[in-house]
Amino acid sequence: MKSFRIFACLIVLAATASGAFAAANNNELPWSQRAADSAMARWPQGHIDGPNSKPAFKYELGTLLQGIDDVYLNTADPRYFNYMKSAVDELVTADGAIPTYKPEGNQLDSILMGRQLLRLYGVTQNKRYLNGATLLYDQLQKQPRTPSGGFWHKQRYPNQMWLDGLYMAEPFYAEYASISHHPEKFADITHQFALIAEHMRDAKTGLLYHGWDESKEQRWADKKTGLSAEIWGRAMGWYMMALVDTLDYYPADDAGRKQLLAILDQEAAALVRVQDAKTGLWYEVLDKGGAKGNYLESSASSMFVYALAKGVRRGYLPQHYLANAERGYAGILKQFISLAPESDVSLTGTVKVGGLGGDPYRDGTYAYYLSEKVVENDPKGVGSFIMAATEMENAQNVKLGRGDTVAVDGWFNSQKRTDAFGKDLYFHYKWDTEDQPGYSMFGRIFQNFGAQTRELDAEPTAANLHDAKVFVIVSPDIPAKNPNPNYTNARDANEIAAWVKAGGVLVIMENDTSFADLEHFNVISEKFGMHFNSVLRKHVEGSHWEMGKILIDGKGPVFHQPHTIYTKDVCTISTMAPAISLLKEGDDIFMATAKYGKGTVIAMVDPWLYNEYTDGRRLPAEYDNYAAGVEFARYILQQVPHVQPVAHK
Repeated sequence: MKSFRIFACLIVLAATASGAFAAANNNELPWSQRAADSAMARWPQGHIDGPNSKPAFKYELGTLLQGIDDVYLNTADPRYFNYMKSAVDELVTADGAIPTYKPEGNQLDSILMGRQLLRLYGVTQNKRYLNGATLLYDQLQKQPRTPSGGFWHKQRYPNQMWLDGLYMAEPFYAEYASISHHPEKFADITHQFALIAEHMRDAKTGLLYHGWDESKEQRWADKKTGLSAEIWGRAMGWYMMALVDTLDYYPADDAGRKQLLAILDQEAAALVRVQDAKTGLWYEVLDKGGAKGNYLESSASSMFVYALAKGVRRGYLPQHYLANAERGYAGILKQFISLAPESDVSLTGTVKVGGLGGDPYRDGTYAYYLSEKVVENDPKGVGSFIMAATEMENAQNVKLGRGDTVAVDGWFNSQKRTDAFGKDLYFHYKWDTEDQPGYSMFGRIFQNFGAQTRELDAEPTAANLHDAKVFVIVSPDIPAKNPNPNYTNARDANEIAAWVKAGGVLVIMENDTSFADLEHFNVISEKFGMHFNSVLRKHVEGSHWEMGKILIDGKGPVFHQPHTIYTKDVCTISTMAPAISLLKEGDDIFMATAKYGKGTVIAMVDPWLYNEYTDGRRLPAEYDNYAAGVEFARYILQQVPHVQPVAHK
């Protein structure tokens, strides 16, 4: 992983002249990794309450682990994944029970760590994690609701919605609904956000109050509106993060998606209006920046940076919000990050808690919010900072792929398996597949460059490819892998060639003949001067990894850093005009390209990019397939003829 760490750091340093980013020059790693490494050393195995404390299934840990997992997804360094898994494994039994989870409390806070359970299930396919997540999903199905249908924040807070609860519950709710094939649940998810936007927005500022008691019975609630008295920074932070994280799971054609995008845009506009002009940060009480005793707060500022930067990267927000995120991030690094002699990264300026009601009673006044203790290295603050840092490290590259859609083939490679909910799904080389045969790590790389990803399960006609700038086809099926393969034919070749000629970028990767169809697939590749040869190279026996090694010197047009990649049982490529070789070993060509009209075709042998070889969890450390994949994806997107993109609305 060393070459990738250097490469990633160089990207961050070269991307901007900001002094805040230049601070990373004091260490070989970007800030996200430095902060994550410090957190893992500070809280071994996720013991955030002290080394001798009992682990607990709680939202503070969930927020920290979300940040750690984001770093893993940016690096493929298995230390981060293993830390997250180790922390969760202490809390979940072999059959999926969660001893420290108390469903009778109906706490939305308890739902947050369900995201780690779903993540671990996706990667490992171990049912213990899905069983645990199902317990949490079942709570949401039985959760008490306000008269308008909003989730109670907790059993002991009847008829109350708090902004915090949207982050605790909705991203998990949306992901579980997606994987369990319940698209009808998205109407309920939309309703939770819409209730907040309708009832809790301040007409003057556009910002959201912390809490709403629909019954208007609480002492902290306004007797006419049911609203709490103040606009608390971190509560708004939870809501903004909930929006950008939940949108990831919305079906493209769901009516609620447009509604959530409108809410996000409105709240982003309100937030930047109260961003401190001098520091770029945000205040504990958002709309009272000049009031006595108010202070700039680190967790809310981190959450806003994360939400704005991710909103831009994923196409949920217009590009101009990135400037606000950059100013906020620079302010965080300057004001809230401190370094110990051993390069330990600490986050200061985090308010410990903020709530309403309870015992002792919290009245939600301005004085109350300013009375809560401000601490250093609060896990939810640190987790939020790590998330913000990962987004900002990606943010400098999002212009490359912004507005582009990268489609992966589900027609020529259409192998299916039955999921835990009894539905047959495509899984081989697919963006949504998180275990070994999937392409989720490769897809995440494209998303980190600002591109959108989708799966094309229909025949790749010009009409079906109309919105795609990049089309990836990998190892078409043979009967041994799929009894009913869709072989490529002359019509497919002509349709795809016309799409490439108009400016499309076609990426074709091919296995050897025992695993994939070469004969029919060459009908397409030969259109562009490339032929996949029916030979076997890089045959690997057992764990003799060196038999699959390919050394990349980093001096070519694709790879600008040296890499050692691993591949297994591949064919080779022959080229004729207009194709040229891009990667060779002796006389064997492993990668080639061709210009065709306004478009480009890139061919490479396979496998080397699916999760088994890019997630860092199986191969010896010398192999950096993920890092090479970052450069490969960058090169692919650089071939797209770009026009000025717009936000996805």
